[in-house]
Amino acid sequence: MNEVQHDTEEHKFYIEVKGSEAHMSYYYKDPSRVVYSHTYVPPELRGGGLAGKVVRTALEWARTQNLEVLPTCSYVVKFVQKHPEFQDIVVD
Repeated sequence: MNEVQHDTEEHKFYIEVKGSEAHMSYYYKDPSRVVYSHTYVPPELRGGGLAGKVVRTALEWARTQNLEVLPTCSYVVKFVQKHPEFQDIVVD
């Protein structure tokens, strides 16, 4: 399976499969916090775990950068609830 890519100019993590892109967008709230604002998977790719893979990669990246994450995307909120190992970097 394709690997998750990080586009630092477009502020997104994404994975391309069969010519379509699943992605999660973010922006910097300030130098120490990022807002994970939107996750999207095209209908033809849904149900395959792509959103989770993209969000996990984004959360791992935030941890390595010593960033706090403010999730405004409902998918990211649910993902963190199911994966408590990321709750230490998530703030309201």
